[in-house]
Amino acid sequence: MRSLSAKYLDPGSVMGEILFGLIMTLTFTLGAGLVIEEEGRAGAREMLIGILGCNLAWGIIDGVLYVLGNVFERGRLRRVAAQARAAASPDEARALFAGELDDMLTPVTDEGARRNLYGTMAEGVRTRTIAPNRVTSQDVKGGLAAGWLVFACSFPAVLPFLFLDDLMLALRISNAILIGLLFFVGHRHAQRHTLARPWITGLVFALLGVFLVAIAIPLGG
Repeated sequence: MRSLSAKYLDPGSVMGEILFGLIMTLTFTLGAGLVIEEEGRAGAREMLIGILGCNLAWGIIDGVLYVLGNVFERGRLRRVAAQARAAASPDEARALFAGELDDMLTPVTDEGARRNLYGTMAEGVRTRTIAPNRVTSQDVKGGLAAGWLVFACSFPAVLPFLFLDDLMLALRISNAILIGLLFFVGHRHAQRHTLARPWITGLVFALLGVFLVAIAIPLGG
């Protein structure tokens, strides 16, 4: 599944799904101390079922939303292509593509290169049929990868309760694992994909995750 996520999700999406799953799990474990003290193992069992069920449900929802998002984005680009195809002049068609791509391409191209590229694109949409916008196997696989990442983030929180009889100790270890994973995700993604300082990024992710959970719990999250 790791190779599936790497193949069908960009690094930012992978990071976002993992952070979402970890923060979702932390909303259970950081607020579960009182429940475990009052209800013991029955309370711990309910918490674990809640963690797995919630992350599974949100994993499914996230996967479906990923597919819908892909279909929508292709539909939006098809609309741009159709507008460029119906444009009254090549300059109007180029302007449509410029509105979509200038922000991304300006830092790495000059105006002449962009003008030539947009001209080629405008000519291409005039001579080619716009493909139908259907759900593809890549959409489905990407949705499965997104959903799996959210669900898989519940497993580290469960493990201490499988091996320790002391429920409060297991809860503390579970919280420590989840916060440590927030740090690890920030550190690893900063190191591999950005120019940010990994240790600072990891610390920010861990603190931000705990801060968001601290907001979510009182609000009923």
